[in-house]
Amino acid sequence: MSKVTSAANAARAIKDGAVVAVNSSSGLCCPDLVLKALGERYRDERHPAGLTMVHPIAAGDMFGTKGIDHLAQDGMIDTIIGGSYPSGPSSSEPPLIWQMLGQDRIAAYNVPSGIIFDILREAAGHRPGVITKVGLETFVDPDLDGCAMNGRARARPIVRKIEFEGDEWLYFPSIKPDVAIIRATTADERGNLTFEHEGAYLGAMELALAAHNCGGLVIAQVKHVAQAGTLRPHDVRVPGVLVNMIVEDPDQMQTTATSYDPAISGELFRPLDTFRLPAFDAAKTMARRVAMELQRGWVVNIGFGISANVPRIFLEEGRHGEVTWVIEQGAVGGIPLLDFKFGCSANAEAFVASPHQFTYFQAAGFDASLLSFLQIGADGSVNVSKLSARPHVTAGAGGFVDITSRARKIVFSGYFNAGAKLSVNNGKLSIDKEGKAAKLVPSVEQVSFSGKRATAQGQDVTYVTERCVLRLIDGKVTVTEIAPGIDLNRDILDQAAFPLAVADTVRPMSGHLFMPDRMDGNFRPAVAAE
Repeated sequence: MSKVTSAANAARAIKDGAVVAVNSSSGLCCPDLVLKALGERYRDERHPAGLTMVHPIAAGDMFGTKGIDHLAQDGMIDTIIGGSYPSGPSSSEPPLIWQMLGQDRIAAYNVPSGIIFDILREAAGHRPGVITKVGLETFVDPDLDGCAMNGRARARPIVRKIEFEGDEWLYFPSIKPDVAIIRATTADERGNLTFEHEGAYLGAMELALAAHNCGGLVIAQVKHVAQAGTLRPHDVRVPGVLVNMIVEDPDQMQTTATSYDPAISGELFRPLDTFRLPAFDAAKTMARRVAMELQRGWVVNIGFGISANVPRIFLEEGRHGEVTWVIEQGAVGGIPLLDFKFGCSANAEAFVASPHQFTYFQAAGFDASLLSFLQIGADGSVNVSKLSARPHVTAGAGGFVDITSRARKIVFSGYFNAGAKLSVNNGKLSIDKEGKAAKLVPSVEQVSFSGKRATAQGQDVTYVTERCVLRLIDGKVTVTEIAPGIDLNRDILDQAAFPLAVADTVRPMSGHLFMPDRMDGNFRPAVAAE
């Protein structure tokens, strides 16, 4: 018997008060047609009401995939537990879901993406919950925010600190989903799912297993429906025994603003000369300097921002393939993509499920991570997850806490001050107009990464800015390199809102970083040279 139905019928199967888990990463794998139908049903019938929404990674964005904003209606959502949230430029109006959580109209939590996948995995096994060290001494810790994003959430804690076998841990109870909404490319009539046009699997199997094993409903949105028994078993990533309903959407986008690109799904390998290289500016000088922290043969995680261009630096310098890039959505190898396609990789070697990737990250199975910062605190802590003035500019923590909790080497990058006007000429950096807001502050607004814990664990932490390189040495943020054209006192020490330490020997940043031509023989790992 065929499981194919309409989006409206699938929406009618979801009951008031249900716990609904959604597999998505912005526009990637977003089951947007089902979410739209769910929102339309609520507008017409005021049902289903009082939902608890669980999103390991954000559903939707501000660039054409509405996602969770379909459901951002008073009374429809009671609670949302998200690893990340739709984000976009500060000049735009915040997404509706941000407006609701900011006005305390729903209880909202920001839980690290990997932990949410862990919580659902434990629910699938009917185990009581997750015991983890990920998040200790950060906003995840109940001694700080306990993941709560607003007052309503703070009144209903979802994590507590426990003692287990003489050690300190965080405990998250399992969350049993009543419904999982996932997406694939093709389903046969029995519900077997293949992902041939997708840029990732994310956690489709894990969400489906959790809902099914907890007596719930699994709804799969797909682009095509095939005859039963015609799919190759090795291609099936979610078996039909777990799937209850299939919704066909021939027009589903592959990812945000992208109908279909075979390079995203690994069906075509792009020639290397088709990748856009970064324009020469201050941001490129930072990406170059970050790249010089890496070693041949390393496996390196990258995040959004300046770090996302580091693979292009390797490509430009003829060193593509010397480092293997890994991203939380699951791609291994290849070249991570930019802009609307961030979270996807072209020419990848493999796609693994996000929960597996997060297990790899949480235990520091990789060599280094390249990430951004919004603020750096006096103890070396970093905020990447909260900006009260315009909260939707950041997506929240996503996988940041999972990745950094035990990472052996972390390179954060970002501009020293917010809003500075910069130019790069003749191998030197010029500050044409100083920024208005310090990003090196006595205490960060939210602790996404704990400098104190990093020092205690012996993590190697570097901060690359356009005007200097800083390192966390003996618990102090320390200036170790200065860009050509920059004055230590005027442009660095006087611009930080806390006293910076200065290394006994401060080196100049290589002038080749600040020249428009390829670095060629001057592109070498700084770590190896020290």
